[in-house]
Amino acid sequence: MAVWARQVSRWCCLLNSARAVEFTRRLRSRGCTAQACRELASLAVLPAGNEDVLWRLQACRHVSVGSCSPPDSARDGSFFSPESNLPSVQLEQGKAETLPDLNAKALDEDWDDIPPSSALEVISEEEAVQIIAEPLLPIQSSTLRDYVDHSETLEKLVHLGVDLSQVEKRQKAGQLLLTLDFEKDVKKILLFLKDVGVEDNQLGPFLTKNPYILAEDLESLETRVAYLKSKKFGKSEIAQMVSRAPYLLLFSVERLDNRLGFFKNELGLSAKKTKDLVIHLPRLLTGKLEPVKENLQVCQIELGFQRNEIQQIVYKTPKILTASKKRLKQTFDYLHNIMGIPHHMLTRFPQVFNSKLLRIRERHMFLAFLGRAQYDPAQPSYISLDQLK
Repeated sequence: MAVWARQVSRWCCLLNSARAVEFTRRLRSRGCTAQACRELASLAVLPAGNEDVLWRLQACRHVSVGSCSPPDSARDGSFFSPESNLPSVQLEQGKAETLPDLNAKALDEDWDDIPPSSALEVISEEEAVQIIAEPLLPIQSSTLRDYVDHSETLEKLVHLGVDLSQVEKRQKAGQLLLTLDFEKDVKKILLFLKDVGVEDNQLGPFLTKNPYILAEDLESLETRVAYLKSKKFGKSEIAQMVSRAPYLLLFSVERLDNRLGFFKNELGLSAKKTKDLVIHLPRLLTGKLEPVKENLQVCQIELGFQRNEIQQIVYKTPKILTASKKRLKQTFDYLHNIMGIPHHMLTRFPQVFNSKLLRIRERHMFLAFLGRAQYDPAQPSYISLDQLK
């Protein structure tokens, strides 16, 4: 009997979230009722070696072979303690002697004879509700949202404020994030960005715009920062440039050097003025050079500015280098040909080119209606061009 109890206890220990249904099915196949199966299932989760478990298992052993249900004394609570009256136990043991003896080897062979469950096998409703199916990782998806619950990297990036809906729009950025390990690949880049000067609340927006930096070699990133420092950029200036132009550190030292050299030579600026220029508009170092070259030609050939005037305009208003050529020509045409503002005045107040043409037109028409559209500083009631912005 002790061998049989230990064997059943061992079977019961197999009950877990993955095999609960299988265990219950096998007990039912041996003739146990549904209630008895539930009793044994609850016993299986108790610690091994518990005397209370052995008494319950013996109770099931004392009944007829056709049922594993516990005796009536177990239901009223009188049987579940080893300290219950001894004559009652001896009486139950006497009844048990009428049953054939079962050994562990025979039970093992009988257990192995039961075929494994099949995916097509019909199961009861009770067995079905016990099945717990974990969600599968999608093999293919058009959104990173489906992978957040399965990826520690994505989960932590979301907590940092990264907008995955924007990241997945960038070419191969989603596939990149899924291949990265947060502790091994991402953490060191985050620490580097903080050391450069990117604020904590800017890490999320920064990585949203440039997730590719997470795949960059840390030593290469440090080399590029060291190059900027060698060009007399201060730490706060580098932090400002990196935050405003997230792709800056993806450029090699050679490319950064070529860009700085281009603006210095093309505009005839000193090293200090070139540095100030890219600090005010750091995307000049990361954007395409073709629009810049075209705008310089427009200013010189079509708008009629001299080289030294272009130099002053660009230094004060760097955005003119990346502005739309059409908008630039329309604004100049209205300022110069309609309002009568000469080149030297536009060179003195180049910020007016950043204003919308509609706003300039409305304010000029209003001043003309009042008779105060006077933009020559040598005349009375002078209106500065700064007030047209």
